Amino acid sequence: MMQYFDPNQYLKTITIVGLGGTGANVARIVGRIAYDMQRKRRHAPDILLIDPDKVEEKNVGRQLFAPCDVGQYKVEVVGKRLNYALGLSTRWIPDAVDAQQHFDRYGSNLVISCVDNHLARREIHKISGVAITAGNHSNAGQVVISNSDDTNLIKRYLDDEKVRYLPKEGLLFPALLEPEPQSAPKPQNLSCAELVATGEQDLLVNDWMATIIGQYLYKLLNRQPIHSFLTYINADSMAVRSVPICREELEIYLNK
Repeated sequence: MMQYFDPNQYLKTITIVGLGGTGANVARIVGRIAYDMQRKRRHAPDILLIDPDKVEEKNVGRQLFAPCDVGQYKVEVVGKRLNYALGLSTRWIPDAVDAQQHFDRYGSNLVISCVDNHLARREIHKISGVAITAGNHSNAGQVVISNSDDTNLIKRYLDDEKVRYLPKEGLLFPALLEPEPQSAPKPQNLSCAELVATGEQDLLVNDWMATIIGQYLYKLLNRQPIHSFLTYINADSMAVRSVPICREELEIYLNK
């Protein structure tokens, strides 16, 4: 039996949290998916962008921004471009994410997390609904699709062919909800090009992450079977490994 994920939830809004290297690329993919659904006369969820940051010079090129965008809110720049280019009605909130203020408490949310700090991840962990969450470092990362933080509930239905509950990122990788350990200070004020030149981050790792997120989202919105709950990428070795939905694999993570 090949198990698959079907949350059986009405998804009213797609919210992208974090419009940096991964999030800006994800927004472009989400816009294309929404446009494709509308062109086929299908109902597409609303799109909401959340990020308090403004565009800096070091973001240009690396994060899908142009020199003329410097000083403007990232969410506004990306939202307007989606609306102008594709005729969408994207909304944006230039604030830090807040689970209580920004999300429907009844679970019709689909949140895509592209954040890089534990405080934002903690807020996202509280949200009801389906989450596609991403985390990466210099040249590798992982993408998780989930909808529950109740370990007992998840385990109760692990043997069903149609799996309705998958563990949230914070259950699989608890350290992501905690402050990062103190490390040696890094050089400040380096541009993205300088970071790439020094080997601290792969130029295309965010593109890899965004593509995996987009594929999970496309399958979810088009009711195609999703057979994995976790995908690892490694830009250096050009490897992608998805972990299948099954009791054996899920219990490895849930019993850590």
